Amino acid sequence: MIQISKILAATAIASTLFLAPAFADTVKIGVAGPYTGANATFGEQVFAGVSAYVNEVNAAGGIDGKQIELVKGDDACEPKQAVAVANRFVDQDKVQAVIGHFCSSSTIPASEIYNDAGILEMAPASTNPTVTERGLETVFRGCGRDDQQAVVAGGFILDTLKRDKIALIHDKDTYGQGLVDAVKKTIQARGIEPVLYEGLTRGERDFNALVTKIKSTGANAVYFGGLIPEGGPLIRQIREQGLDVVFISGDSFAQKELIAAAGGPANLKDVYYSATPDPLADPSTKGVQDALKAAGVAPANYTLYGYANAQAVVGALKAGADIKAQTDWLRSNTVDSAIGKITWDEKGDIKDFQFVFYDFDDQGNPVLVK
Repeated sequence: MIQISKILAATAIASTLFLAPAFADTVKIGVAGPYTGANATFGEQVFAGVSAYVNEVNAAGGIDGKQIELVKGDDACEPKQAVAVANRFVDQDKVQAVIGHFCSSSTIPASEIYNDAGILEMAPASTNPTVTERGLETVFRGCGRDDQQAVVAGGFILDTLKRDKIALIHDKDTYGQGLVDAVKKTIQARGIEPVLYEGLTRGERDFNALVTKIKSTGANAVYFGGLIPEGGPLIRQIREQGLDVVFISGDSFAQKELIAAAGGPANLKDVYYSATPDPLADPSTKGVQDALKAAGVAPANYTLYGYANAQAVVGALKAGADIKAQTDWLRSNTVDSAIGKITWDEKGDIKDFQFVFYDFDDQGNPVLVK
């Protein structure tokens, strides 16, 4: 009798565990990104945007009467840590969807885990093409791709800035090197070989030897693939050495933190970056901006991406608990999001994503290049 009772009890517990996700009191969404380390500001902005939208949804009744619970996962933009976060989300937290990760180098390995578990993932800032080029059914991108950005960048450098001696510098990371490699391919297709192709190390801050090397090539333009913690000091040291070049980078530069990292707004003269057309200037996002301000959340660049990605994920979750229902919904619907109207193709990429260029005024504020 004791053994039978134990077997029945164990069976009951196992059944409860198996059925728990279907009868959970909340719908869990993991939000993964860097919440510590040099790039923590990016993760916090995404989380703030996601939280703002989820609070609205919860106040309106949630998803099928269930409240959404957000689970933070700090990967510090480190691939190994991202894998640990992904495994925790799947095995321990039992999330139903993930918004993240931020860095492409984190998203790529983590997405394999989510795909194997049949969990929807929406990456709000990972631009490396590999994210959506592996045929993973559950993986979607809530931003543009490096190869799209690179075509725009190559044309901007050669045709608008009219610079043809281009030094290509990357941070050896999936995002940074991937973006630079795409720019390299773009300019080579136009018959231009880079005068320098060089990698620096993330976490490094002294780039004077690299600046001297750039100077020796006769470069009149530097294209940098990487993030602000390295890009800012590189700009500052280029200016300190009196090197007369234009400096161009990607969408990661759309942050006010660049001003201090580069040594002040004066150093941002002749600095350009590509990004999506400013969502804050789009009249269709005014309601979102007002909602963020009312919640005490500044509508910064990645905050809007977090909000937009949350809109997409919640829409998919409302379509059903089944992953196929969720992915089918994303591929067949348009979301009126915080970054404008967005739809997805079969790979999980946003269709017709647009990139434009910005420079800076005397105060370090971004200005659209027309």
